[in-house]
Amino acid sequence: MGNNWYEVNNIEEVISPALLVYPNRIEENIKLMIEISEGPECLRPHIKTHKIAEIIYLQLKYGITKFKCATLAEAELLAQCGVQDILIAMQPVGVNIERFFELVIKYPNSSISTIVDDEEIRDKINTIAFKMKLHIPLWLDINNGMNRTGITPNKEAALFYQKIQKSTNLVAKGLHVYDGHIHESDFNLRKEICDKDFELVLKLKNQIELLGIKIKTIVAGGTPTFPIHVKRNDVEVSPGTSLLWDQGYAYAYKDLKFHTAAVLVGNIVSKPDANLICLNLGHKSVAAEMKFPRLKILNFENYKSISHSEEHLVIECFESEKFAIGKVCYAIPTHICPTVIKYNKVLTVKEGKITGHWEIAARDHVTNTLHKN
Repeated sequence: MGNNWYEVNNIEEVISPALLVYPNRIEENIKLMIEISEGPECLRPHIKTHKIAEIIYLQLKYGITKFKCATLAEAELLAQCGVQDILIAMQPVGVNIERFFELVIKYPNSSISTIVDDEEIRDKINTIAFKMKLHIPLWLDINNGMNRTGITPNKEAALFYQKIQKSTNLVAKGLHVYDGHIHESDFNLRKEICDKDFELVLKLKNQIELLGIKIKTIVAGGTPTFPIHVKRNDVEVSPGTSLLWDQGYAYAYKDLKFHTAAVLVGNIVSKPDANLICLNLGHKSVAAEMKFPRLKILNFENYKSISHSEEHLVIECFESEKFAIGKVCYAIPTHICPTVIKYNKVLTVKEGKITGHWEIAARDHVTNTLHKN
């Protein structure tokens, strides 16, 4: 083994492509999340990045008790891990409304809530809850600039929330605001935009409270903005990428000192021309939705990506003669979240040794135990 933190003994025996994770570095990232947040109380980490039970247990070990997720499969994984407060940050529609109720019934020891921004969905959930003699906690999803989901924070939104409060079988939990449109690298500029956009949310909060309804909690932000939101009162924050980190965030957010805790392993499979090297890290192995570079190769220098297809990544490297076919490469993906779901398990590494594997348990949208059509 070399002197680099990511290198593994007997790496030649690992079937590639593979995704490695480093539990000690994940723990350091959890500690940093808690340090930035001045305690675990306001943390509600998102699990969409990793979808792994062992990483949930690590966070529970450090006193984090509330979590956020994007799918019903992720929610079930959290419930199976004993999490008592679970927020599904995706409005249920179609058959997923039925599946949501199945989950609520199956895991009575977990409080499972979700978000809404549509009156018909809100009323349908209330009707089903009434028939089943359940009380369902709901958050009002707010659009404060991302224009992806949520309702505009105005008078109509205040009245919408009032209807949640007055519904027979709904519990109004608070507001949910995701500001993923804010990605300025400069912290001061990021904070300025974040604070400005959040003013709309605070104005809505005041409008709702003038109706005699107390807003106890706002769930806000993702990894880039959670250090800003933690300074506010009655706000929970939801970092997610911070647990594994990736090259995109490492490049964009120098103020966030999280450790890379997930590394791809590939091999040189061909050298089709002078200065060209082909790796087996195609679209099926690493997220490919962004422009080049889609990964950073840790043990190569002076290269650039040329083409990327399903099975292959071709790079131009002016030191290609140094690298034999079969050579192992270690790489950090630019975007870790959609890279993880390309694998059904990750290999764990401690002190340069493969120590086992963790299943990506919530990789699919449908679990074996939830209703399937």
